[in-house]
Amino acid sequence: MLKGILAISGQPGLFKLVTEAKNSLIVESLLTGKRIPAYSTSKISALTDISVFTETGEIQLKELFRKIQENGKAVSPKASSNEIKSFFEEVLPEYDKDRVYVSDMKKILQWYQLLSEQNLLIETEEEKPEENTPEA
Repeated sequence: MLKGILAISGQPGLFKLVTEAKNSLIVESLLTGKRIPAYSTSKISALTDISVFTETGEIQLKELFRKIQENGKAVSPKASSNEIKSFFEEVLPEYDKDRVYVSDMKKILQWYQLLSEQNLLIETEEEKPEENTPEA
C-alpha cells in the first residue's frame, strides 16, 4: 500500500520513488507528476517507516490509514482543530494526546487524501496479511 511512497521535508505532497541515481533518489510528485532528484541533504521519510504514538506504544501509518478507511469518510485537513481532534479520537481513541499534535494530524489527513485520490490505498494481493490455514 505505501511501499515506495516518500515524504520529503520542505516539499509539498508525497513522492513515489522512481529509481536511485548516483548521489540522489529520483522521485515523482504525486501532486504534479514531475520527476525531481531528492538528495541526501533533504530529510526523506518512507511512509512505511512512520508511526503514530499511542498510549500503549505506536501504530504504523498504514494501520491508521486502514482505520480511517474503515471509518468511511475522513475529515478535511482544513477542518478546525477541534474537528480534527474529535475525528482522531473516533478513529484512534488511544492516540497519545500529549505527543500527537494537530499539525501532525493535518499532515496525516493530507497524505490520506492525496493517496486516496491517487488510488494508492488499495492493497495488492502480496501486501495483504497471509492467513494461517493448516494444511491437510
